[in-house]
Amino acid sequence: ALVLYDKLLPGSQVVTRLEDLGYRVAVPADPSVLEEQAARDKPLLILVELAGRQDAIVSVIAKLRKQPATQHLPIIAFGDGSSPASLESARQAGATLVVSEQGFLNQLPSLLEQALQVE
Repeated sequence: ALVLYDKLLPGSQVVTRLEDLGYRVAVPADPSVLEEQAARDKPLLILVELAGRQDAIVSVIAKLRKQPATQHLPIIAFGDGSSPASLESARQAGATLVVSEQGFLNQLPSLLEQALQVE
């Protein structure tokens, strides 16, 4: 799994929870390298926090959806529920699931299962 986050909490907690669930996790340093890293590493899924670099993150989600090597990857975007516009922009860019970070860690196993369902 690739996990891109700005805020230490909940970002580091997401990484730890994924590792506890048996995932191998990589944390890209910046949204600008996410597309390249996803194509190279072929992750099972991508989790992105919609925080300080929201425009760059939404842009990279759209780019991932346009590339044949990455368009199939499930993308879970999570962010502050008090900003519905940011959540909606990630949804429109092509995120598989868009959720509020409120209670996100508790729901993570079921969200992963939902995102990884093959249609």
